[in-house]
Order: sequence, then C-alpha cells, then structure tokens
Amino acid sequence: SPGVPRGRGCAGCRDVVPTSERYAVRRLPFARLRESDVAFFERLMPGRVVTGEEEVKPFNVDWLKSMRGCSQLVLKPQTTAEVSQVLRYCYERNLAVNPQGGNTGLVGGSVPVFDEIILSTALMNQVISFDKVSGILVCQAGCVLQRLSEYVEEQGFIMPLDLGAKGSCHIGGNVATNAGGLRLLRYGSLRGTVLGLEVVLADGSALDCLSSLRKDNTGYDLKQLFIGSEGTLGVITAVSILCPQRPKAVNVAFLGCQSFDKVLETFTTCRAMLGEILSAYEFMDEKCMELVERHLKLSSPVADSPFYVLIETSGSNSTHDEEKLNNFLEQAVVSGLVTDGTVATDDKKIKASHCFLFHRSLSRGFVLWSLRERITEALTHEGCVYKYDISLPVAKLYDLVTDVRARLGQRAKSVVGYGHLGE
Repeated sequence: SPGVPRGRGCAGCRDVVPTSERYAVRRLPFARLRESDVAFFERLMPGRVVTGEEEVKPFNVDWLKSMRGCSQLVLKPQTTAEVSQVLRYCYERNLAVNPQGGNTGLVGGSVPVFDEIILSTALMNQVISFDKVSGILVCQAGCVLQRLSEYVEEQGFIMPLDLGAKGSCHIGGNVATNAGGLRLLRYGSLRGTVLGLEVVLADGSALDCLSSLRKDNTGYDLKQLFIGSEGTLGVITAVSILCPQRPKAVNVAFLGCQSFDKVLETFTTCRAMLGEILSAYEFMDEKCMELVERHLKLSSPVADSPFYVLIETSGSNSTHDEEKLNNFLEQAVVSGLVTDGTVATDDKKIKASHCFLFHRSLSRGFVLWSLRERITEALTHEGCVYKYDISLPVAKLYDLVTDVRARLGQRAKSVVGYGHLGE
C-alpha cells in the first residue's frame, strides 16, 4: 500500500515512504539472517546467491522506485526441487521470504517490506512442453511473457495475456497477481486460461496441479487458490496455460472522442457491431497523450481530442474483419461518436508502426499500441507516481479521475485516467 512505510524497524534502510505513525508496520518476530544461512544456500545453489549491497539493490526497489526493502540476500533457484529446499530451510529457521518475478509491479508488492530473503524466479525460464494440437503450453514460472509470446507465435498460437510490461514480467508473477492485460476482453482472465500450476508451499512441500486438460472434474480446483494470491500461499514454479490460435487478420483503430460518455457509447456500438472479432478496447485521456508526446517523443495521429480509444480486432478472415470494422467506423463517424481516427489494417504495418487514415491514404509512421502501452513509462518522467488499478462499473470509471483532480488541485502535477475499458 502506498500509505505504508517500507523498511521501518530495519537497520540501514533508506528512502522509505513517509506516512503517519498510526499506519506504521512493525517487523514480525522472524529470525535474522546468519552467515551459516548464507553458507547453506551457497552449497545448495553455487553461484546463484546474491549478497552484495549494490547487487541486491535492484531487487529491493520496485519499478516505480517508490518502495524499498532491506533484503540482504537474493536466491536464484533453477528447479522446483531447489525452491522446495529453500522454503523448507526457511520454514525450519523461521526466516521470512519474499517471492519475486520480473519486479514490474506498480504497487510495491514485489519488493520486501523489511529484510526478507528474496526468492527470484529469474532463472526458472524453461519451456517444458507445448502441444501444437491443443495449444497448451507448460513452462516454468520465470519465463518472460514476451519470450513466451514469440515462442508460441512460431507455432501458430498467441499467449492469451498481453501487458505493457511483457518484456520483463514473468508468467508466474502474472498468475500470482491474476493480471488482466490488453487481451482480457477477447480471451478472458487467467482464471479461465490457466489449466494447472505447480506450487511449493511455505513448509517446502510441492503441490503438483500441473494439469494439461481443459476439463477436470476429479476434485477441488486447487489452482484457483493460488491465482491472485501474490505469493502468500505458496511460490508458483510452473504453469500450464491454454494458448489461442494466432489470428490471421489484425486491425487496430485509434480514435478521438469528445467526452467520456462518447467513449462509453463507442464501446457499446463497438461490441454490438464487431462482436466476436473485438479483442481490445482501451481508453486514455488527453493528459496521458500530452505526457507520452512530451516525454517519449511519440506522435499522436489524432490531435486535440479530450479522450482517445484504441480498438483492436482479430480474426481469421481479413476481408470479413475489415468490412465489419469499416461499417463500425462509418457508423461511429456519422453518429458523432468519434471525431477523427487512424486505422492500421496490416499486421506487419502495425508492428512496423505504419498506418492508414480512414480514407486509406498512407500516413506518417505512428506506433498505435505504444501510445497506450507506454503511458506508465511517461508518467514516471513527471516525478513520484501513485498508480492504482481499480475496478468500477464502466459508467462511473472516469468520475474517480475528475473527483481526485478536484480534491488534489495544485498538489498533484497530473491526475490522469486510462486503461482496459473492456474489463
């Protein structure tokens, strides 16, 4: 929580988050790390024990650099058996442990509060198996999402999850935080696409629920306990996940709307007219666009609009999909839902950042998805960021932005709103 200090009661900790004393968190009576503990871990995993202050520092600080722990030890196991041995030892010694994946979280949950041992999954990065018929991928928890995406794309499939942090985040961390991401509208949440998990519990015992079946009615669905548990019930070491077939036709539209009500109306019309091919619906306000343009030097294809939406369609028939998208865009313009926009209708052009205007004349190179995915990065250039991932009825979503903006006034440099409206 941004209101909770990091490192209170921990000798030598710096850069804690200021807070009132009534929110102070005290260190629980866990044991302190001893040289004999470090020696045990070095025997268990030679060369994969990190102890130097500078070497440990990146693991102690969150991505936004707003939270800092005081861990003195980072462990990098490569197998489930090693994770089991580490946790069994820590359980017997009463040593606190902080599981960590790619450390891309934005709420401080990936870094220690005090001096916990950091258990990093960075070296647990192997693909175990992939079934080209069913599209079921089994891999270790430390696999980076983007590398998994590239791997399954070569087989004709895609990951059901896509995030702005895909170049660094780990699939185990995605599952542990029940990440939603850019494709939830089309493929659903991880609670539906994750088929099985392998987990090591706090006492070191391993729980093998690594099923590769879409339907299994033989007992309790224990994996659901660990999806979204954030490492509090056990450490996820392997994941079995269902990957959809890669769509043959992908279209991206970037549109301008004059109000949030128009954003919502556009979403309603979009779902009704695009139906099964709609794969993403993202929105952002003009302040987001201003920050992206100023700090990242990206150019918006749509100028001077209070709100922007990014729509992606994906399907198996490019002619069919483009016809549906064109009909929607015509309806949106005629009815006054959108004022301007740009469309990319070729996957290679989307990735190469080339796009076409509504009348299909060649436009300057625009990175459509980058305008949305890199907002968080742009915010960090403004200073300290308080970022919240919230769930509200869509009609009320932007009310929070206007209310906070009014409440804070000049005390905040920026108050912005953006996200996955399709959720």
